[in-house]
Formats: sequence, C-alpha cells, structure tokens
Amino acid sequence: MKKKNTQNTKKKIVSAAWKLFYEQGYDDTTIDDIVFASGTSKGSFYHYFNGKDALLSSLSYLFDDKYEELSDVLTDSMSSSEKMLFLNKELFRMIEDSISLDLLTQLLSSQLITKNEKSLLDHNRTYYKLLRSIVIDGQKKGEISDGYSVNDIVKAYALYERAMLYDWCLCNGEYSLCAYSCKMLPMFLNGYFKEK
Repeated sequence: MKKKNTQNTKKKIVSAAWKLFYEQGYDDTTIDDIVFASGTSKGSFYHYFNGKDALLSSLSYLFDDKYEELSDVLTDSMSSSEKMLFLNKELFRMIEDSISLDLLTQLLSSQLITKNEKSLLDHNRTYYKLLRSIVIDGQKKGEISDGYSVNDIVKAYALYERAMLYDWCLCNGEYSLCAYSCKMLPMFLNGYFKEK
C-alpha cells in the first residue's frame, strides 16, 4: 500500500508541475507553486526531485499517464494498427494542446545530454509495455509480420514518434503535429503490417 501512495504523491507533483509550466511558463513557476498545487509538501518534492530542472525528464511520466488512460479505451475489435494510430493521434493531440513547445524542446534536448536516466528510453514505462502487448497480440492474430521481433517493431515505432517530436520542435511547431503524423504513420506502419 505504501508503494502506491508513494507513486500517487510523485504523480501529483508531476501533474501539478506540468499544468503550471503550461499555464505560467517554466521560468515563472516556483517549487512553492508546485507544492501548493499538488497538495504535497516540500519534503515530498525534494524526496523525488533535486530541483525544478529534474522535472524536465518527468514529462515521460505525464505521457504514460495519458497512455494508461487511453489503454482503457482500446477494444478487442480494434486491429493492432488501429490501436497504434489511435494512441499516436491522442498523445500528439495532448502534446499540442497542453505541452508548450519550449518545454518539449527542453525535455528532448535534456535527453541528449544527460548522463543519468534517459526517461524516454526506459523500457519499464507504460508506453513500452503497452506497445509490446499490442505488437504481440498483432503477431498472434496474423496482422503484424513475424519477420521482425517484437522489440524491433516497438523500437522502430518509438523512434518514429521521437523523430516526429524532434522535427516538430526543430520547425518551431509550424505544422500540426497530430495532423501530420496521422498522414505519415500509416505509411510507416505499412512496412510491418500484413496486407489484408
């Protein structure tokens, strides 16, 4: 029970922080603001994070919260490709609507220079677990080619999404991330899915 409370406290801090970063901006958000908005304590904050900058890599937790929410919407009647397209569309829509371009850029660049945890590559995240289960199920149903390993397909899909995010940041958000990915992802997935 204690572990669940611990995870809930961390989630509260992360969720409150990113909401404030979006509303007030990263520079104008203080640790006191985050502690107040999350209903936690400064001690709890510093138990999980050594400062505000440490929250940058926590964006992946916010993404995972979205994936957990979306996994409840996935149905057995959806094909594997429909599930992957749906997840991508909803996550990218969330990013466009609630994550500032500057913060996303900071997260992506921090992942390139960090010597510590690279949260976007953590295969214990909900993101990777959900993708693996979709690919395994798709291969069992004969929808996805078994000429590639599950890990190879999941890695390629994650690489596609990171490339889209990096390009969107490089282009300063001049196009709709969600709309462009809805056009491009089917072509990318086509290489892994069997023809009907």
